[in-house]
Amino acid sequence: MLAAERRDHLLGLLARERKIVAKDVAAELGISEDSVRRDLRDLAADGLCQRVYGGALPVSPAVVDYAARQTVAPDGKRKVAAVAAGLVRPGGALILDGGTTALAVARALPQDLACTVITHSPTIAGALLDHPQVELFLLGGRVFKHSAVTCGATAVEAAQNVSADLCLLGVTGVHPESGLTTGDVEEAAMKRALAARAADTYVLASSEKIGTASRFRVLPWEEVSGLITDADPRGAVVEQLKALGVEVLAAS
Repeated sequence: MLAAERRDHLLGLLARERKIVAKDVAAELGISEDSVRRDLRDLAADGLCQRVYGGALPVSPAVVDYAARQTVAPDGKRKVAAVAAGLVRPGGALILDGGTTALAVARALPQDLACTVITHSPTIAGALLDHPQVELFLLGGRVFKHSAVTCGATAVEAAQNVSADLCLLGVTGVHPESGLTTGDVEEAAMKRALAARAADTYVLASSEKIGTASRFRVLPWEEVSGLITDADPRGAVVEQLKALGVEVLAAS
């Protein structure tokens, strides 16, 4: 089989099975695992898959820049945001992560809601300025422009000195095996710091993120309270997550 044919075969397998296991492909095609790994490196370099130990997973579409992400699945994000906003209780304290889905949550909060919101996103802070009863805390640090959030040592230290009832966390990849992932190592560290300061953490993920992976792990499933998604509740990946004991809140 020519290299181009192998590439097409791998992409087809990834689309059908939502994962590639290098040793299985090598046995199926009668080639070495090294050849499969080289093909996967080439596909990953072109942004067509995310390499993981032993193979590859679909790459998340949510790794483009902030402005472009606002046009990705806006209806799904609004559905997720509506469910997430319903978890915020009057008088409670919320840690709201950055990103376009979290921004949709900020916009979905009732105008008369009295609560405390802690965020490291200047964009989200700006969206809540017209909520008169929201007490707003903005965590400072180096601004990561790709996601319009602060991160780095200063921001992580600031996060370690707050606490909340609820954390609503955005990620770029949601997968039963790889867990929750994102595309930047410092952003992943900041997300862990935020989640560690809340009694409950729910992950916000519109359907295009389900079954995909990015490079850096944020959290394993056992460290979150649940997932809010508009993905098909009967879909294979969602069923796998439920089998792992993940609470999935359907946003429809």
